[in-house]
Amino acid sequence: MSFVELSHTADVKIQVRAPTLALIFSDAFCALMQTAFGTDRRAGMTREIQVTATDTETLLMDFLSEVLFICEVEGQVFARASVQTDGKSLTAILEGEPFDRSRHAGGTEVKGISWSGLAIARNDNEYVLDIIFDV
Repeated sequence: MSFVELSHTADVKIQVRAPTLALIFSDAFCALMQTAFGTDRRAGMTREIQVTATDTETLLMDFLSEVLFICEVEGQVFARASVQTDGKSLTAILEGEPFDRSRHAGGTEVKGISWSGLAIARNDNEYVLDIIFDV
C-alpha cells in the first residue's frame, strides 16, 4: 500500500504510487476505506463488483463511487480489494465486514469522489494518482 495524504484546504487529497494500474486502483480503494473508517477493518466476507467506463479516470471514479455507495447503503466496510483492470473495465473482489460503530466510526465521512484535480500519470517505473475525497 503506497499512498500519502497531501495538504488540502477543505477535503482529503491523496497521492497514490504503484507499479501497475491494478495496484493504483487497489491502493486508492484502501485510502478511501482508511479515510472513511480508520485502520481497524477486517476481511470476513467477500463481494465481487464489475465496472466499465470509456477511460481510466472515469473507471476509477465509478469504481470508488460504487464502493462508497455499497458502504453507505448496505453498511459494509472493506479491508482490501483484489483488482483486475485493463483501464476501461474492472473486476474487483472486495473483502470486508459489516459496519461496527465501535471500531469504524473513527474515520472521516466521505461524501464523494471529486473530479477536481483527478489525474493518473505514468512515469518510467510507476503510475501516480492524485485524487480528492469530498468530506
